[in-house]
Amino acid sequence: MRVLVVEDDETLGDALHHGLKNEGYAVDWVKDGLSADQALRTETFDIVILDLGLPKMPGLRVLDNLRLRENKTPVLILTARDAIDDRIKGLDMGADDYMLKPFDLNEVIARIRALQRRSVGGATSTIKYGKIEIDSASHTVLHDGVLLNLPRREFALLSKLIENQGKALSREQLSQSLYNWDEDVDSNALEVHIHNLRKKFGAELIRTIRGIGYMVPKEGTT
Repeated sequence: MRVLVVEDDETLGDALHHGLKNEGYAVDWVKDGLSADQALRTETFDIVILDLGLPKMPGLRVLDNLRLRENKTPVLILTARDAIDDRIKGLDMGADDYMLKPFDLNEVIARIRALQRRSVGGATSTIKYGKIEIDSASHTVLHDGVLLNLPRREFALLSKLIENQGKALSREQLSQSLYNWDEDVDSNALEVHIHNLRKKFGAELIRTIRGIGYMVPKEGTT
């Protein structure tokens, strides 16, 4: 899962950046509203953590622009503004959740998981597909009852494909969900991850859609 952190406070931004990376997320961090707006126009993210009091462009303007483009990426506002009116305004403008500073990183991570579940229509942290069971809270995968220890990017890729079962995802979409801007990525890195998943779960799990990318078939279809 790829997360965009929008925070101008160096200490808080650094804590979020490193804390989320340690949890296995691909994290990009920008420090002003204009950079956030530009990133959200050109890149794909799974979650946005958004401060409100930002230089160059207010956080609510970033949020408003995002929703005007009909972009449904979940947004968690993380701010020191504790007035009820501020919370109501943020939620009414399209935020999916609202947290106050100071924050506990574990709670932020739990709320990210909740937003992820909500975005794919799930009620729990567990996703089941055939003999595969993925638990996003514990970052574990069971296959036919056997616990598999997947590297974090294979875990993220498998989750992304199964959450979007029946939908062809492009190489760019998948790569953007696995890597942040700072990482030097080999041109065939995605194919290596796909190959490894096919070895572990069977070649039929992930289909290559020529000219587009990859897809996990919708459960119950052939």
